[in-house]
Amino acid sequence: MTALRIDHQQAVRYRLAVNHLGERLPAGTYVEAARFGLQDTAPRDALVGLHARVADCEPSAWEAPGLVQTYSPRAAVYVLPAADFGVFTIGRMPLDPAEQKSVAELAERICREFDGAERRHGHPELRGACATGRVVLRWTTSALYAREVAPPDIDFREAHLELCRRHVRAFGPTTAETFGWWAGLSRPDARTVWSWLADELLPVELEGRAAAILASDEDAVRSSPPAPGARFLVASDLRLFGADRYELFAGPGQKSRIEFNDWHHPHGLMLDGRIRGAWGRRQGSIELRVAGRLTAADRDAIETEALSMPIPGATMTLKVS
Repeated sequence: MTALRIDHQQAVRYRLAVNHLGERLPAGTYVEAARFGLQDTAPRDALVGLHARVADCEPSAWEAPGLVQTYSPRAAVYVLPAADFGVFTIGRMPLDPAEQKSVAELAERICREFDGAERRHGHPELRGACATGRVVLRWTTSALYAREVAPPDIDFREAHLELCRRHVRAFGPTTAETFGWWAGLSRPDARTVWSWLADELLPVELEGRAAAILASDEDAVRSSPPAPGARFLVASDLRLFGADRYELFAGPGQKSRIEFNDWHHPHGLMLDGRIRGAWGRRQGSIELRVAGRLTAADRDAIETEALSMPIPGATMTLKVS
């Protein structure tokens, strides 16, 4: 049987839709917006990610009830649904019992150092310990704090299955290799977990390359509409457009989506489903560089979106090239 053929545009439309980057969620639905995890490595990236997904986003959204922070899954600080803490921690533990024991012992040593209190982060192995689900973080942008919590009550295999399921839903069409990169699992472990999910996967062909989606998402992949309007996307969300060497999958790799991306402008402006510019910010000032001609309607949409960011006193500078 011939695999379902999907072109790059279809894949991007689906990924944007399922990540709520086309039509925003209702105000206050921050937990649903963080369903796939929101990377928060740079100061308040997760807040900007929430703003792109949720209507009337508030400056305090990143610490809303029902959300939690830890290193997961890309060895970066993430904002996650507290109810799914076990999925994003236990789900990235190694499958080998000896390796599990080593990680557990590491977490035990670090938690003893906490001595029941929240501590300012300074331990070089904290990232690894977070995979046990015994450590939560609090990233204030000026400092990172960590404390011990009770480990999540979740089945080891189910945590891995659900993490893989979330990855395929968020980044499909995708591959076992891309899942392993995203989850921080070794290639053998990623392939094993991928095989556990096999009954739920539908093989597809993305621009001539073998991949898979969740079978339950076939209709959405076939028919997701274009993402209308303007969105300011953080760098991690640009992976939805393809960041690997083929520019098809979410990783590994990091392809610049536009020539203006640089150290000071690492993020992307999406206009009607296409990346049209690069942006960066310093405090409340947003500097945007855009390629090509903009209509008056485009400019209005971009300015409205920029000034609606949940950053007090936000201003915008626009340069068109």
